Amino acid sequence: MDQLRFDGRVAVVTGAGGGLGKAYALLLGSRGAKVVVNDLGGSRDGSGKSNFADAVVQEIKAKGGEAVADYNSVVEGDKIIKTALDNYGRIDILINNAGILRDRSFQKMSEQDWDLIQAVHVKGAFKTTHAAWATFKAQKFGRVIMTSSNSGLFGNFGQANYSAAKMALVGFMNTLALEGEKYNILINTIVPTAASRLTEDILPPEMFQAMKPELIAPVVAYMSHESFTDSALVIDSTLGFATKTHLVRSLGAPLRKKPTDEVTLESVKEAWPQVVDMSKTKRFDRMPEVTVDLVGRIQDFEHRSKLDSTHPSYWSTYNYNSKDLICYALGVGASVVNPGDLRFLYEAHENFNALPTYFILPGMSMESPVVANAMPPGKHADFTNILHGEQFIEFLGEFPGTEGSFTTRNYVAEVLDKGSSAIAIVNSEIYQNKELIIRTQQHIFVVGQGGFGGPRDSKVAVGVQPAPKRKPDAVVEQRTSEDQAALYRLSGDLNPLHIDNNVAVASGHPKPILHGLASLGFSVRHVIAKFAGNNSSNVKALKARFAKPVLPGQTLITEMWQEGNRVHFQTKVKETGNVVIAGAYVDLKNVVKDSGSASSAQSSQSSGSLKSDSLFAKIESEVKANADKAKSVGAIYLYNITKDGKTVKQWTLELKGTPGVYQGQPKSGKADTTMTVSDDDLVDIAAGTLNPQAAFMKGKLKISGNIMLAQKLGPLLKTGAKL
Repeated sequence: MDQLRFDGRVAVVTGAGGGLGKAYALLLGSRGAKVVVNDLGGSRDGSGKSNFADAVVQEIKAKGGEAVADYNSVVEGDKIIKTALDNYGRIDILINNAGILRDRSFQKMSEQDWDLIQAVHVKGAFKTTHAAWATFKAQKFGRVIMTSSNSGLFGNFGQANYSAAKMALVGFMNTLALEGEKYNILINTIVPTAASRLTEDILPPEMFQAMKPELIAPVVAYMSHESFTDSALVIDSTLGFATKTHLVRSLGAPLRKKPTDEVTLESVKEAWPQVVDMSKTKRFDRMPEVTVDLVGRIQDFEHRSKLDSTHPSYWSTYNYNSKDLICYALGVGASVVNPGDLRFLYEAHENFNALPTYFILPGMSMESPVVANAMPPGKHADFTNILHGEQFIEFLGEFPGTEGSFTTRNYVAEVLDKGSSAIAIVNSEIYQNKELIIRTQQHIFVVGQGGFGGPRDSKVAVGVQPAPKRKPDAVVEQRTSEDQAALYRLSGDLNPLHIDNNVAVASGHPKPILHGLASLGFSVRHVIAKFAGNNSSNVKALKARFAKPVLPGQTLITEMWQEGNRVHFQTKVKETGNVVIAGAYVDLKNVVKDSGSASSAQSSQSSGSLKSDSLFAKIESEVKANADKAKSVGAIYLYNITKDGKTVKQWTLELKGTPGVYQGQPKSGKADTTMTVSDDDLVDIAAGTLNPQAAFMKGKLKISGNIMLAQKLGPLLKTGAKL
């Protein structure tokens, strides 16, 4: 790795006569920086004088570096910056390291104790930074390091003055980072714990020896280097370890039930557990983000309140990623033995996607109390007396991507009286970015809770459809595993009925039964393989009734009948002949027959502007400038560019015959290598901030076809994008 140098740069380090400041100054000086070594040379409380700075300067010069001493107080920071400008004509790096201690318990702390600490730490950082700011702006370069403390971040007994000053510097940094951004002035904060004059008689001797300032100096020097691009970071470092600290906010909670209600002491008390719940947090980098989020939360609250006025609702969030999709696919029988299933099992597959039945799960809301709350007086519902009777799902927009977050509204639309039992019609509305994208409906049988005089039939229930009375158009047979229920449980339905033998026997089964939704997943996999090109995004809606249970290890037979864009199906158990899923159908956008191993691409072209467009423009110019070199590669590359897990644009690099770079799929022949990557990740790879190998291993870069050919792009593109 090339050595990071500071040749031509001028650095000011305050409090550099010893400890951390000395370590910073020596390291910067050894790497080519001209260093202004500032130090009053005082003791820990700021009293006294010494010539510590001269000694550090001599040490830098003895090693071939350039340095000058400065003995001005940071309270007159403009004089320190003047020393840099007078001696070297510029300033590039400012490390605000100087500090003193005046520790007292708060009651014993004098006003002078308070004022001196604020003057050195806060005003001192202000004076030096303010004096350097105009130079930084003019040269469009500046690196400033503030020095905070864990006492500031978390508090420490006897350091109210010091803690206040150190936390003030974090706020100071945050604002300067915003103001300096367009001038390439980066402001960051170090939170060091090291041996110094401030800690020499506080830390135990063995710890004092171990906490070498030299272990922290490289962290500060790196944050001061021209290659460093981050700003507004708080980095804690000690003993050769570094970590980032930042503020986060809880998701919070509304303090009233409806927008028209008043906020009361009692409503605040009721909401308080949610207000302080940090199990789910958000990180904001700028004030406008906080404002936008707050406005959005208020609008969301008003939207929910309006919907909840029609039916009492339960709202929840649901997050998923590629690991969840793969676990689910295994739970419903997908296998690497079947090549067509690989697209559901391998996150780097060019057509990796979710099975459509996976998106029933966000609407399940297992913790939702709506069914129990909707039961008529004298009736009850809990896990001991409910059964999943029917399931419906409808996709309203584009098919969801391979990772994301949903907000789900769950409510009971109606409770039917079937005599001996009740049926709760549970609707779920699944939103992504406030857009309704999926609807689901469950029929929940509540055993033994009928007879309350309610309606027997429903106008809002989606009905099942009988299978045609003819020979099936397709039949698929697949045996379930003895561990099928144990595996499917990992997708979220942890009902012990599916794993605990005692619970199963008490419920009248010889052993734990398979989830109905697992059997449905098997069947819908069979349908899309036979009639949808194995393409999940071809599914518009599906409906099924669960007729009888399935035991893990039994064989499922899916019988299918196509009528237009609707495929009716029913599922039987081979060993018993029982129909276990009845009246079922899948509505498709397009019918693609007999393609059980299909792997058609799921891409939608977009003419919208993407960040990566400029990269391909650069690649195109490189190909034109190096046509012979491009032709020598002898391969065709296809890039699938994604956003939110969906392909939104394709680019072809045709590096054989007549080389060319163009949007869309290859015009001649098939791509030798196909790479699928998000717009943002591709930009990061091109910028060198995301390693291609790491991106591939993490599933961010998916490569199919001849993977080795991807390595041949390097020499061609080394002067352009690093692809």
